[in-house]
Amino acid sequence: MSSNNGWYMWLHRDDYQQQQPAMILMLKCFNLTSTMVMVVFTFFLLVLPLVLPPLPPPPLFLLFVPVLIMTVLIFLAFSPSKFPKAESISV
Repeated sequence: MSSNNGWYMWLHRDDYQQQQPAMILMLKCFNLTSTMVMVVFTFFLLVLPLVLPPLPPPPLFLLFVPVLIMTVLIFLAFSPSKFPKAESISV
């Protein structure tokens, strides 16, 4: 199995060399503590809904908050920019 992996690494060595800095950065960011925190949060997300009693539904106006946020984001996405076009800027 390791010989197949060796051939794959030899054939795709450029891909591995490009991925190496990203891999090192990922290993620096995810240490044992952060991994354990994610495992505990995942456990809580899986177990707590089974243990806790169901909550009552929220008030009607709170149900419209995500709709309002999405409306504002769509409006901002399609509104024209207040900055001049890049072609008209002279140095």
